Amino acid sequence: MGKTAVVAIGGNSLIKDQDRQTVPDQFEAIRETCARIVSMIEQGWDVVIVHGNGPQVGFSLLRSELASHVLHAVPLDSCVADTQGTIGYMVQQCLQNEFRRRGIKRQAATIVTQVQVDKNDSAFKNPTKPIGPFYNKKKARKYSDEKGWKTIEDAGRGWRRVVPSPMPVRIIECEAVKTLVDQGLIVIAAGGGGIPVIEEDGELKGVEAVVDKDYASSLLAIGLKADLLLMSTAVEKVALHFGKPDQRLLDRMTLEEAKRYYEEGHFPPGSMGPKIQAIISFLERGGKKAIITNPENIESALLGETGTHIVP
Repeated sequence: MGKTAVVAIGGNSLIKDQDRQTVPDQFEAIRETCARIVSMIEQGWDVVIVHGNGPQVGFSLLRSELASHVLHAVPLDSCVADTQGTIGYMVQQCLQNEFRRRGIKRQAATIVTQVQVDKNDSAFKNPTKPIGPFYNKKKARKYSDEKGWKTIEDAGRGWRRVVPSPMPVRIIECEAVKTLVDQGLIVIAAGGGGIPVIEEDGELKGVEAVVDKDYASSLLAIGLKADLLLMSTAVEKVALHFGKPDQRLLDRMTLEEAKRYYEEGHFPPGSMGPKIQAIISFLERGGKKAIITNPENIESALLGETGTHIVP
C-alpha cells in the first residue's frame, strides 16, 4: 500500500461558471480534475476523493419544488444522498476512462456516506447555511409560515432558505472506505460533506442540515490516518491580506502560523476559513501535511513547486 491522500475538490472542479452548469458541462469539468488526480495516482498515491455538491443540491431542491404539485417533496438529507450518487458516478467514470487511456489497472468506487453530527450542536438553533434558489420576500415569508423554514436576505440577490451546518463528529462508513483503499481502490466518499445524521435511541436518523465538505474531509483523513490532506480550490496559493494592495502569497505555513493568521482574521468564514480550520484539526490530530492549491496545479504542488504547504 502506498501513501494515502484525501483530496477535497471544490465547486470549481464541478461547475466552471454560471453558463456551464448542465450535466455534460459538469462531466467536462470533472474530466479535467480527474486527469490531474490520475497523475497523482501515477506518482504513487492512494487517493480518497471528497467533492462539493452545493449547486447540485440547489438544483435538486428546485426540481422538487417545481414538481411539488405532482410529486412528494424530497428532504434535504435525501438530496445530499442523491447528489453523492450522481457526482460519484461522474467522478468514477471519468477516473476509469482516464485509467484506461493510460493503461493503469485501477478501479474507482463511490461510497454513499453518512456523517454523524451532534443533535445538540448549537448550529441547530442558529441556521446559517444558505441553500436552494432565491425567492422574493413574499414567497420566502410564505415558505417560512408553511414549512417552518428560516429564510434570510442574501447579499441583495433575494431571499434564501438557511439550514444548520453542524460540525461532523464521525464518518459512519470510515471503515468501509479504509477497506477499499487497502484493496487498492480509488474511493469517492463523504460527498458534499456527507449525509448528516444524528443518533437517537441507538438508531441513525437523517436531519435537515448541511455538513461542510472541508471539515468532513479533515475528519475522514484523520480516520484513515492519511499522509496528506489536499484541498483543491479556486486559488493557486493562500494569501494574507487577500485582494488588498499588501496581499502576500504563502508558500508554506506551520500549524502555529496557520492558527495565528486565522485568529488575526486573514481567512474569513465564507471562503478560506473552513479550509484552514479543517487543516488545523487534521494536523493537531496526527496529520503530517496539507496542501491548498487549484486543480490545474495539483501535480506541481505535489512536487513542491507551487501551492501552500501547511505542516505541523
